[in-house]
Amino acid sequence: MPAAVWQSAARPIELRNQTMTQKEAGQRIDGVALSRQLRAEIAQRAASLTARHVQPGLAVILVGEDPASQVYVRNKIKACHEAGFHSVFEKYDADLAEDVLLQRIHALNGDAAIHGILVQMPLPRHIDPHKVIEAIATSKDVDGYSTLSAGELLTGAPGFNPCTPYGCMKLIASTGVSLRGKHAVVIGRSNTVGKPMALMLLQENATVTVCHSATMDLKRHTLQADVVVAAVGRRNVLTADMVKPGAIVIDVGMNRDDQGKLCGDVDFDGVQAVAGFITPVPGGVGPMTITMLLVNTLESAERVAAGP
Repeated sequence: MPAAVWQSAARPIELRNQTMTQKEAGQRIDGVALSRQLRAEIAQRAASLTARHVQPGLAVILVGEDPASQVYVRNKIKACHEAGFHSVFEKYDADLAEDVLLQRIHALNGDAAIHGILVQMPLPRHIDPHKVIEAIATSKDVDGYSTLSAGELLTGAPGFNPCTPYGCMKLIASTGVSLRGKHAVVIGRSNTVGKPMALMLLQENATVTVCHSATMDLKRHTLQADVVVAAVGRRNVLTADMVKPGAIVIDVGMNRDDQGKLCGDVDFDGVQAVAGFITPVPGGVGPMTITMLLVNTLESAERVAAGP
């Protein structure tokens, strides 16, 4: 995925031991195992950088008391420590003034020990998330959310890919199936997943269709797809009768079923019987999102270490 790599300094995180084949229908793509493999390489490269006095550093800012955000932040900080990164966690009350937050981001932009800045969403209503995202220096925008980062992805320039779709691309790559000439359908058009997902698939020479809430006859599109990425945040948006036999199905959704159990956007049991490969929820895309945050931060540090 060339747009995700600082081409002048960093090399891509490689996948090893790709043993998956399409002979076994409905094979689970194990995001936990893949994440563990990638994080081992990340830790090795971080140790090499640290030995050269450039320890990868990530600053995470949390504003307010959102329970889910606190869990996400805790997991990110833990992952940093396990990878040998330097991490800074700053937690503020929900009434933090917007200008104070922007000033703090500006200070972190100038901190040489910090290579990535992440402000956990959602923010309290009085803070404009667009202003916050755009305040982060592009060289430290490891979430890949800024307008400039989006432009770099669109044009194929070196930059940071948003972590969730970047992780999806690694999950697809782990199957060993080439995307060249394949038809990929992305269900969802968000700026954080759907749109960048479509662009990354295009970079790998797939033919891409983006479907959304106004798409007529979604099933007609998904039945033609060799790859389906479901990212709308709605249960059972993709069912078995909508999937081409042998297709790769990536489930980005995070929902709760009637029993309160975590589930995705895909009817997993039904679709697994038809698909060639499928990601579970949990244990699929989720672990990879944090892993790709580490990759982006590592590559930012490697770029700094390489110099001008």
